[in-house]
Amino acid sequence: MDLYLRDSSRRGAALSGGFDGAAGGAPCGDLVRLSVVLERGRVARVSFDAEGCATVNAAAAAAAEFADGEPALDLARIGPDEIAAALGGIGPQGRHAAELAADALHRALAAAAGSETALAAPPASWERVLVALSGGVDSAVAALRERERGAEVVAVTLKLWADRRTDATRSCCSPLAVLGARELAHSLGIAHFTLDLEADFRARVVDGFVSGYRAGRTPNPCVICNGELRIDAMLALADRLGCSALATGHYARLVDDGEGSLLTAAADPAKDQTYMLSGLRPASLARLRFPLAELTKPEVRALAADAGLPVAAKAESQDLCFLAGEGKRGFLARNGGLSERPGPIVDRRGRRLGEHRGHHEFTVGQRRGIGLGGPEPLYVLATDARANEVMVGTREDLARRRVRVREATLHRPGGRVDRVRLRYHAKPLACELPGVPAGRHDELELELAEPAHGVAPGQTACLMSGDVVVGRATIA
Repeated sequence: MDLYLRDSSRRGAALSGGFDGAAGGAPCGDLVRLSVVLERGRVARVSFDAEGCATVNAAAAAAAEFADGEPALDLARIGPDEIAAALGGIGPQGRHAAELAADALHRALAAAAGSETALAAPPASWERVLVALSGGVDSAVAALRERERGAEVVAVTLKLWADRRTDATRSCCSPLAVLGARELAHSLGIAHFTLDLEADFRARVVDGFVSGYRAGRTPNPCVICNGELRIDAMLALADRLGCSALATGHYARLVDDGEGSLLTAAADPAKDQTYMLSGLRPASLARLRFPLAELTKPEVRALAADAGLPVAAKAESQDLCFLAGEGKRGFLARNGGLSERPGPIVDRRGRRLGEHRGHHEFTVGQRRGIGLGGPEPLYVLATDARANEVMVGTREDLARRRVRVREATLHRPGGRVDRVRLRYHAKPLACELPGVPAGRHDELELELAEPAHGVAPGQTACLMSGDVVVGRATIA
């Protein structure tokens, strides 16, 4: 059962200045509410109430007893097993009660994690590291490698998206993923926190995705999510937990060129994720660790299998977590009102060749789905949102030697730029950006040494010096 989707109102359990958690409600009718007040990272006061059978009340009382006077870090290791054991062994109904009580407890901890409250002081004689744990094999092995290195590991899972119309099992940040990651962390004896960023994620990532397609662009939400939302939020939590660094399961490496930290390509080029991380500031990179930097995916799975991790063979989550199990067309119709809107398909001279179902279903460089025949393949050259028009042409028509970009950030002077990656996993193309100083630039023009095909407005241009990421911009 997806407990995170059964939230109910709190009645009588909240403490003034406390952090509240509630789990249960419809359809089972059982409900646990728990509230804690933290002082210097320790529970100073706790209250609870429950609705349901005697076992539910007993489980809620056990959770409150576990919490009373305990450090938040120790409390974050408590799960249903500990609560069930405190009740002296229970059957299926009792297990359900223990799960509700544990979930209410962790919801209260999640409220604390999302606040400005300090949750733990830095340890005096060892290192504590926060690990972003999605519940997949990559993040699990990252946690193992940090622990093997001698660090105290604390796990955090982000709750970014909850939507009954999508497939929670295929998302890395759904309520179901939170529960799975918590269970995995507890099986490893690791403290686990949830960080709820759903409101910010919707406003900054999903709304930007929808508005981009509405305007005829092809947005890149993962770059925005990493560069402007989740990594910095987890780093802030790391500070509140007394952690020296944040480790993630990304495939990327870090290099210091004498002026600070920069991203560089992972050892496994097939898994390299520097493009998706290119929006990160050097100050954020300086506090990141990538334990998988030198590994390939098969090596990661082998390490997980050797450690007996249940996620060793788990399938990878979908890149766009909020689309998990749902097509882009349906999502845009539900969340942006971008439903079927017939319009003309034209060639470069403006001659009408056919009809499409909506400009938002097309992106520059697209070949499939145009629905037109001809002596040679046709590709989308441009979309015009205002006219609801799609222009098509040959592959030769797609070629671009100059690429205009906007909202550019250069961490190093433009003279260092010698390559640009214009799509995720696309081959970097040689380019020049001479005479441009480091910093923010509203608009720049890239000179390519060879033609690029399918340069899509809205996509990220990852600016590189060899394999090192020295900046990013958005294709205009």
